[in-house]
Amino acid sequence: MKFIAKILDIASRGVLLNRADARSIGVLDGDRVQIINPKNRTAVAAFVDTTSTIARQGTIGIYQKTNFRLNIEDGAEVDVREAERPASLDFIKKKMDGTKLSKEETFAVVKDIVSDDISPAELTAFITATYINSLDMDEIEHLTRAMVQTGDQITFASRPIVDKHSIGGVPGNKITLLVVPMIAASGLKIPKTSSRAITGAGGTADLMEVLAFVEFSANEVQEMTDKVGAAIVWGGATNIAPADDKIIIQEYPFKIDAWGQMLASVMAKKFAVGANLVVIDIPVGQHTKVPNLQEGRKLARDFIELGERLDMKVECALTYGDIPVGHSIGPKLEVIEALRVLEGATEPNSFIQKSVSLAGIALEMSGKAPRGSGAAVAQDLLTKGKALQKFLQIIESQGGDPKIKSSDIVPGEHQFVVNAPASGYVIEMNNKSLISLARTAGAPQDRGAGIQLHAKKGKLVKTGDPLFTLFAERSWRLQKAIEEGRRLMPVVVEGMLLDRVTEI
Repeated sequence: MKFIAKILDIASRGVLLNRADARSIGVLDGDRVQIINPKNRTAVAAFVDTTSTIARQGTIGIYQKTNFRLNIEDGAEVDVREAERPASLDFIKKKMDGTKLSKEETFAVVKDIVSDDISPAELTAFITATYINSLDMDEIEHLTRAMVQTGDQITFASRPIVDKHSIGGVPGNKITLLVVPMIAASGLKIPKTSSRAITGAGGTADLMEVLAFVEFSANEVQEMTDKVGAAIVWGGATNIAPADDKIIIQEYPFKIDAWGQMLASVMAKKFAVGANLVVIDIPVGQHTKVPNLQEGRKLARDFIELGERLDMKVECALTYGDIPVGHSIGPKLEVIEALRVLEGATEPNSFIQKSVSLAGIALEMSGKAPRGSGAAVAQDLLTKGKALQKFLQIIESQGGDPKIKSSDIVPGEHQFVVNAPASGYVIEMNNKSLISLARTAGAPQDRGAGIQLHAKKGKLVKTGDPLFTLFAERSWRLQKAIEEGRRLMPVVVEGMLLDRVTEI
């Protein structure tokens, strides 16, 4: 059938048809049609939305992503016909039935994810299927390689290329801002692609964006790494393993992170940037993704095995994850703390020790430090200011101010101090509640929002001593966070009243 095209400013892959026209073609909402530009004979499949009012009969609304490939002018005539469903849907159904997918089947699914040839609902079905019917190591390898092959890749002229990753789940885990410059200051190359926060209060990309630009192409990441030894960028802008970001978006509402997909997600990004030495941080604790050491060791073995399959050397560090890293949660607050340490501060110890330990592992793996002395070498790079110098070079190469100091960064102007209601030791800190509280205050979208901790688990406090300070950029967000804090009680002091019950 022939239709008159109307270009719609909707940033997705699809078309809008009048319901009567849709019935004539034989399609319903969620089905696919093929649109053909008669001028250049380009054909594109797109998902169907229907309406009885917005699109008149004989017209078809074409969304931005669809028209990017078609290049149709508004008002031009196009051919429209029913499109075949992609074979990848059969493979998704196969996984839903609990059957193992082949390399070719996995690649077909990932290819269609990247090209938007399967809908968000169909992608969610794939995610759910792999969550219920876990991927085995062969399938994880196939998924990893497919993620890499369907995106951009970086190849460096020399090796080793180092990378690190934390699987997340711990608030305030800003160690990349120390680990990357320490590794680069030793003479190694580390092209660090990082995530923005999805469920957390600040991903590494959110933190780095306080200081510099983070959106670069893969070629630009390679150029910056060759120039100064490192980059800290948002992976979503590089087109490196693009399927991963699309999968994460659909995982978000369910708060799921299946092990097989997590392994593929992490290792695909490392493989795509050319890394051959990788350090993985696996926080372990009651309120993290990995509840105990036994599960942590199992995950570590899976990372190491997948690394061997990809010809990458992987070592994993099981770290304590039951309390935040350092004293700050939220982009600006975490950047201030990281810069202070790079500038010479000797606290917080938990932040410094974790950072030098992970950097030390990389230095030992690369031969820059003898076995057992990597942390000391990393500490020396930090103490002598070489890591700070390197970090400022990274900031400058990414368009930031190379003269920036921790004192130049100002957190949210609206603040509220939460004091200890009773004397005693801090006996509990709930990571999930702290993250929720920081997000309620506005983090990470409001960079100045977050939490500054004054007392951590094990510290003796007296009645009225400050436990933490809430920061917000907007007064209404601060008020909402105060109310949320009363409900969540993320920091518990022994002897404090937890609740008062007056009715049945």
